[in-house]
Amino acid sequence: MERATILGRLASGAGETALPRLTALAAELDLPLADLLVVARHPVPADLLPPERDLAVMKQFAHRVSHCDHLQLAALEDFARSLPRVAAPGPFVQPVSRHHPPAGTGFAAVLNGLLRNRGSGIRELPFMGLSLSTLYGMAMRWEPGPHRRQQLCAMAGPLGWTLPDMFAIAAEPYAEELRPMLLCRHVGRVFTAAAPLTTAQLMRTAEQADRLSGRRDRDAWQPVSQGFAEECPDFL
Repeated sequence: MERATILGRLASGAGETALPRLTALAAELDLPLADLLVVARHPVPADLLPPERDLAVMKQFAHRVSHCDHLQLAALEDFARSLPRVAAPGPFVQPVSRHHPPAGTGFAAVLNGLLRNRGSGIRELPFMGLSLSTLYGMAMRWEPGPHRRQQLCAMAGPLGWTLPDMFAIAAEPYAEELRPMLLCRHVGRVFTAAAPLTTAQLMRTAEQADRLSGRRDRDAWQPVSQGFAEECPDFL
């Protein structure tokens, strides 16, 4: 069965969702088990969730990662995976705004779950080319509209998902000519690798990102204009 079909069936509730099958499928598809549990509408156990973390640090970390090119991202991912796993007081609790209540069902709920699996809320995401109101709207509801493909192309990268996989779980037709908007999945792979890290470890990894990219602090925030998505080896 094709990969897109497997993921589409799983997202629609038609696939096999027993835990042993999902565990094997996660290894087969090279996707985090926590993510497949979210797609299959399973609860994610606490030991698969990120630890408690300072959201301001997470926001800075995400921004600094976005300044790395592909070689630097690969080195940073290895660095994050090399750090020891440290016990934390408790699992990460995703921030919720009373003005933007997150969806409890549908693909919007899946997006919320995938973000939580990386220890992030909407405001902690790096610059993606989408407004905050659009991002909150995506997390509140997922309705038919002319901009859905653009939104998926923007969101897939920070989550570390390929475009075909993201389109499959969103039940949206994928076309070969589609490309990431600003950030590709290699940025998201770093966020996934950093999911088990504590606040102190995130700070260390952010410092490593700065060393690799040569980024320097400036008086005004300057987002990465392209995010190196045009250089992504997936599309060369």
